[in-house]
This record gives sequence, C-alpha cells and structure tokens, in this order.
Amino acid sequence: MNDITRLHVRQKVTVMVNQYWVSAADEAGSARQLLAFAQQKRMKLREEVSFFTDESRREVAFGFQSRQVIDMAATTDVFDAHRNPIGVFRKDAVKSLLNSTWHITAGNVSATGQERSQNVALARRFGDMLPIVGDVMGLIPWQFHFDFTDPAGTSVLSVERQRKVRDNYLTTIRPDSNGTLLDWRFAAAITVALDAFQGR
Repeated sequence: MNDITRLHVRQKVTVMVNQYWVSAADEAGSARQLLAFAQQKRMKLREEVSFFTDESRREVAFGFQSRQVIDMAATTDVFDAHRNPIGVFRKDAVKSLLNSTWHITAGNVSATGQERSQNVALARRFGDMLPIVGDVMGLIPWQFHFDFTDPAGTSVLSVERQRKVRDNYLTTIRPDSNGTLLDWRFAAAITVALDAFQGR
C-alpha cells in the first residue's frame, strides 16, 4: 500500500479517549477502504497513540510516542508494529507563537509545515484572550489547513480540516523534489497529531 496518496481521517471524541478512523480516500475526498483505527488516551504525561488494523484493536499496525513529558516542542517518534522507526516530527515552539510550525522527517523525506492561513492562525491564538468573544471563538470548529514543503520548496503533504461538526481531515501526499512519497502511515500519524496537539 505504498502508493496511497489520499487519506480521509475522521475523529470521534469520547469521555476518556479520542478515536480516529483512517481510510484511503477517493478523488472527491470521501472515505473508502479502512486502513487503521486509532485511540488517543487522555491525561497521559507523554503523548502516545496506537493505530490498529481495525476497530477490534487486536493487532497494532503502527503508532507514535513523544520522547518527552508533555512539552510544546516535544520530539515524537513514529514507528511500525515492531517498534521500528518510520519517522520523526517536532513542533517548532518559537515559530509557532505566530503560526503553528512543524518539522517532519520520514525516510528520505524532510519537510516543514505551517498553517496555510496566517489570519486563522492569529485568530485562534489571540481571539480566546478577549472577554466573551474568546468564549465564542473557542466553540468555532476552525477550518485550519497545513502545508508541508521540502527544502526545495516542493509540496509533499497537505492536511485540510473539513467544514463538518466532527473533525474530518483530507490528507494529500505528493512526491518530494526527488520523487519520493511519504509513508502513508507517517502521514496518518501527523494528521492525528495535528488534531490532538493543536489545542496547545
């Protein structure tokens, strides 16, 4: 399944965990074949998410875990079912003060990603500081999008939050400047991480 280039990720929030369904997506962005089911347990000192082959949760397919205790700039490892490394991602704490910025490395692909809209980035950060207005803005399901480009300026990954009540994301994987595609498992992991970590 190394040729997968579009993912549909759907989230469901429950009392104790966030759940995610990762599916291959068609050209219209609709979910087709289920690829993985993930759970993020809340109230953990280190972020950790396991992706299973299906909803039965009997077989782990891949996952990610932060190296440090909860930290805005924690480095997070993505690994396969046998804990072999797939890649690494890290939030850039300084640049993220104005626009969320992430650095990713997976195999031979390295890229930096930021929110597509600077206006949305600023509104999400500073809107909640305003009395009353902040409470209202906190209820808005912001339609934020992320674009990742390699050092040559080639777009290798985009993660777009869809305008729906529940969090739905369309993730598109593109060849980098050397023609290499990101592993879809890494793309799924960073999509879930963006959803899980962006509240920080």
